[in-house]
Amino acid sequence: MSNFYPNANLPMKTHNANKQTSDSILLHPFAPIFYHDSKILILGSFPSIISREQNFYYSNPHNRFWQVLARLFSCELQDKNREEKISFLQMHKIALFDVCLECKITKSSDNTLKPIKTAPLESLIQNTQIRHIFFNGKKAAQIYQQAFKDSAILLLPHTALPSTSPANARWNLNQLCQDWSAILTPLCD
Repeated sequence: MSNFYPNANLPMKTHNANKQTSDSILLHPFAPIFYHDSKILILGSFPSIISREQNFYYSNPHNRFWQVLARLFSCELQDKNREEKISFLQMHKIALFDVCLECKITKSSDNTLKPIKTAPLESLIQNTQIRHIFFNGKKAAQIYQQAFKDSAILLLPHTALPSTSPANARWNLNQLCQDWSAILTPLCD
């Protein structure tokens, strides 16, 4: 894993350190997960409150991200620890990050998310073999397309997938797995 991300392993900071308000500017609290041989990048929007507290991606037990990957790769991930999940991502050449480095957000609601600063995705992609970006939800895709509209990385194939968030109750686990199976094709090339 690279150390290009300066806020890695630092406590989450806000402009109001005592509690998050709608005016708080939040900094992304943990590093991207990627390796030189990563083939795909999965981008979320910004970590949920639970993920920020746990200091790891998709830590809310009601978020179906790890369940979807477990089904797609026929393995168990939900009860695995952070290191085991990172090893899984490395083994399958999956990079993981969020599109926002700084934002305003109320609780964990993407509907309230206001990007302040986006992630340095060009640097991440240049140091990998990433050939396709997948978005965990429409908000991540929307922010990416707006922020990188003048960047060469927008030419990289990218696909918005339905959010694995518990807020996306319209999609059951089977439907999510069906759509998320799109990540398998670039991994097999």
